[in-house]
Formats: sequence, C-alpha cells, structure tokens
Amino acid sequence: MTTTTRNLATLLAQAGNRCDPATGAISVPIYQTASFGHPALGQSTGFDYSRSSNPTRLALEETLAAIDGGHRGFAFASGLAAIDTVLRLFAPNDRLVVTEDLYGGTFRLFDKVYRPLGIEAVYVDTSDLDALRAALADPRVRGVFIESPTNPLLRIADVRAIAALARARGALTIVDNTFLTPCLQRPLDQGADLVVYSATKYLAGHNDVVAGAVITRTPELSERVAFLQNAVGGILGPQDAWLTLRGLKTLALRVARQQENAITIAEWLCTHPHVRRVYYPGLPGHAGRDILLREKSGWGGMIAFEVDDPARVAGILSGVRVFLFAESLGGVESLITYPAVQTHADLDADTRLRLGINDRLLRLSIGIEDAQDLIQDLEGVL
Repeated sequence: MTTTTRNLATLLAQAGNRCDPATGAISVPIYQTASFGHPALGQSTGFDYSRSSNPTRLALEETLAAIDGGHRGFAFASGLAAIDTVLRLFAPNDRLVVTEDLYGGTFRLFDKVYRPLGIEAVYVDTSDLDALRAALADPRVRGVFIESPTNPLLRIADVRAIAALARARGALTIVDNTFLTPCLQRPLDQGADLVVYSATKYLAGHNDVVAGAVITRTPELSERVAFLQNAVGGILGPQDAWLTLRGLKTLALRVARQQENAITIAEWLCTHPHVRRVYYPGLPGHAGRDILLREKSGWGGMIAFEVDDPARVAGILSGVRVFLFAESLGGVESLITYPAVQTHADLDADTRLRLGINDRLLRLSIGIEDAQDLIQDLEGVL
C-alpha cells in the first residue's frame, strides 16, 4: 500500500482505498475467485491462484504491514492458523520460551500438536525478566513467544527488554498483540521479529469473522512466512478479508472508546464489596502499568476480576442483560467469560490454579456501549 503518512488513524480510515484504479471504487472489491486468467503464455496479471494471492486479501495484508510498521503482512483463516504457520519456522529439538498464562487454544497447539513433533515450549512468567533470562540460557532455545497483556490475568511483558535478550541469544521474538492492537502497542518498533493476531478480535471488531494475521519485521522472515502461507494454505478467503479490512477502518475509534469504558468499569469494580480482586493494567499499582506508560500506549479494553464467592458465578453469567455470556473478545459488544471452563479448559486444574485461573475469576471484554449501562448491569448481578 503506497502511503505518504504514518498517522495510524489515517492509515486505518484509508484501508483498502485506491485499490481498484479501473473503476475508482472506494471500497476494495471482493475478488471472489479461485483462479485468474493469463493474458498470454508467459504473462500474468500478478495473480494466478487465490491460495497464493488474492487482490482483496493483498489489500488487507498491505494494510496490516503498514499499521504495524512491518515489512509484510499475511492474513490467515484464524489466529491459531497464523500461530501454527509461525511455529513451522522451527525444527524438531528446538525450544521456545513461552508465556505461561497464555490463551488456552495456543497452549493446546504447543502442547498437543508441536510437542509430539519435537518442538518444546518452556513456560515462564514473561513479566519476570530474571525468569526469562534463565530460560534463555538453554542453548536449544530458538524463540520467545509472548502474550502481553496475558489472557486472562493481564500481565505485562517488557517487549523491548525481552527482544534484546532474545536477539543476543540468536532467538526470534514473537508477540501476540491481540489485546492491545497497533493502536496501543507496536512490538516491531520494540524489537520483536514477528507479531501475530487473532484478527477475529479487535482488528475486525464486530464478532462476524474469524481471521488471523502475521506481520514480519525483515525481508528474510517475510520470504519464509510467504512460502509457508502458500505451501500450507491456511489463508483467509476474500469475503472474510473484506470484512476484516472494513473493521480496521474504525479500529482507532473503537479501541479509544473501549479503553475509556474499561478504565471506568475497572475503577468501579475496585469499590464493590463482592469483588475480591481486579486485574487491569490501567489501575495504579498494576505491575505492568509503568511499562505501558513508557511505551506511550494504553491499557486496552480487557478486565478480569475475582468475586468473593464462586457460588456467585452462575448467577452472574445467567443474570447479565447488557453483557453477553460468550467466548471471544474485542468486538463492539461487551462480553463476559468464565476462563476456567471456557478459554482455558485445556489446562489441567492444577495448572490453572497455579496460574491464578480459579473458580472465582471472570473476564470482561468491554465494548463501545454506554459505560453506566454496563456498570448497572454488573451491579444488578453482583
């Protein structure tokens, strides 16, 4: 995507524009085709087969690279398809240092798919630099996979410091930036090598598409990921690429409103007598707050909290009327989730408890509704 500006809000609002000079269409067309005709023998329009490239997907991928400051962007059929492709950069006997309290689906991919193939995850608290430094001392470590903030406990990693440590050891740094998006965190600017997203969440933003993304920092990584994307074929279809591109146009506005609402709700939860603990990076005293301030970003729209009695959980989940009891996050609608039995069910009970994912913990994805309506809904069930 040719651009003369680095202003993120402008890049997002203009996403996909000027991609069809033949008609002047403002919205990039949906090229719903598997194959492309060749003008003549030995000639190509630049597109041959939609697994390899499609104009609608290309418009999205160019936008993804631009907004994250990367060399290239790649769109996949889901966030896990994106992570799966990145893990194929590694070989048997390689180890990756991995955030210990990460999304359950990512844990399942590491533990049930890649560990039997000889690629081992070493789980550490990536908000603890000493623990990470110790794990990197293993000469078999070839990569660091970070979630920051983590899901669901919202721990913050110092991406800049971790990337420097990993690079000194010859290891790649991969950051799952789903929770903060490029609006609030730009891992490539902090030294990361690859950024991954469940684009289903904030990037698309409307709970109507499943998508994933990878953004690379260097031409060498771009070449390797491009080969894997084409060879493995977990690509995003043109219809879903168009929906994701459309969602990106309002990303900056949505994230700002979601964060504003989240701060208000987190502060209110801290005052409630039946709330035992609140996890939100924007609250004073949160261990990662200063890291995010240093990067001049923000806190995001995700909150987790513990109620004082697990017996309250069922009534809260069945009683909410504005929040929806549903998995996923990052959409315009506010959602409430019970991680122990939903997003993190693939972790065994002892591991969940050790990480703090207990039977009192609820996770909120804050939407763009009126904050007072959301507070009143929570007040009614608490």
